[in-house]
Amino acid sequence: MVAISENQQTDLNEDSEEKISTAAKVFSILFSVFVYLLAAAILIGAILFSFDASPTKSVFGFRYYTVLTGSMSPTYEVGDIIFVKLGLNDDIGVGDVITFNPSQDGEAYLTHRVTEKIENYKGTGVTCFRTRGDANESEDSFLIDSNRVIGKVQFGIPKLGYVIRFVQLRWYFVVPIAVMIPIFFYLLKRYFLLSDDEDEDEEFDKENDKKKDDVSSEEDNNDTSDKRSDENSVSDDVKNNSDDKRINPDNESESDKG
Repeated sequence: MVAISENQQTDLNEDSEEKISTAAKVFSILFSVFVYLLAAAILIGAILFSFDASPTKSVFGFRYYTVLTGSMSPTYEVGDIIFVKLGLNDDIGVGDVITFNPSQDGEAYLTHRVTEKIENYKGTGVTCFRTRGDANESEDSFLIDSNRVIGKVQFGIPKLGYVIRFVQLRWYFVVPIAVMIPIFFYLLKRYFLLSDDEDEDEEFDKENDKKKDDVSSEEDNNDTSDKRSDENSVSDDVKNNSDDKRINPDNESESDKG
C-alpha cells in the first residue's frame, strides 16, 4: 500500500477541486450558449413564419404548428407545439399523426391520426387517408388525399405554443426584451464578480493585518525577553559584586592575623 503524505493529499484535493470548477464553468458556458441559440431560433422562426403562412415554408424541412384544440388529447394538448416533417407522404402509414389541410382552399390545418390508408382510391391513382383525433369517438367524415397532407408529425413540446403565439402577435414588443435580457444578465454577472473580488480583497487585507499583528506581537515578546535577560544579567552582576565585598574583608583580617 502506497502512503500519501498530508501535503500530497492536500495537493490532490486542490487539483480535483480545480478540475471540477473548470468543468462546471465549461458546462455553464455551453448551457448558456445553447439557451441563447434556442431562444434566438424560436424568436427568428416565429417572426418569419408570422409573415409567411405558406404550408411549404420550413426550416431544415420542418414546420411547426400550435395546437389550438383538444382533439388529439392526451397525445398533444392545447398550447403544445408540434414539429412536422414535410415531404414524407409516401412513408405515412396507419397510426401516424399527420397535419393536413381539410379544405383545398382553406387556411386552417388539422392534426389527426391515420386510421386507414387507401391507395389508388377508386382507380384514380390517388392515395387517401382516413383520420381521427385521439380524443374523438368517431373518424372524420371526409377523406384526405395526399396532395392536402402537409407532413408527418415528428415530436411536440408541451405549452411552447403559447410562447410562439405571443411572439408572433407581439414581436415588436418581444424583440427589445430579447435584446435587453442578455445585457441584464451580463451586468448582473459583472456585479457579483465585482462583489466577490471586493470580498477577496477584504479577506486578503485582513490576513495581512493579522500577519502584521503577529509579527508585532512577536517583536514585543522578543523585546520583553531581552529586557528580562538584561535585568537578570544586571542582577547577577550586582550579586557578584556584593559577594566580593563580603569575601574581601575576611581575607584582609586573616592577613593581619598572620
